[in-house]
Amino acid sequence: MRRREVLKCLFDIVEACEAITEFIAGKSHDDYIASRMLRSAVERQLMIVGEALRQALALDPNLTGDIRNTRRIVSFRNRLVHGYSLTDHDIVWGVLETGLPTLQREVTAILEDCGREPSSA
Repeated sequence: MRRREVLKCLFDIVEACEAITEFIAGKSHDDYIASRMLRSAVERQLMIVGEALRQALALDPNLTGDIRNTRRIVSFRNRLVHGYSLTDHDIVWGVLETGLPTLQREVTAILEDCGREPSSA
């Protein structure tokens, strides 16, 4: 059984993934590049994902077996926060298209295995 604090972090990850999915629905790469507000909103949610995962890993290092690329996700968050001026929007968009859906599925599966729906963690 996972600790309540870990489940809270995982829930925050799913919530941030859902927010990003909502933000980019119907948007193209060009729309993303053209909208400072959209980029800011997406990057903020990606920072939440990375920080929530960092905190969850500190509490339960075994999550690395259930979630792919945990270190890369946390490192990406650090890059957004500390290397913000070096953010490559093409890389961010690639993460949104490929990495985000995978992460959301993996974390949702963990919550469901713990008897928690993402909406009730």
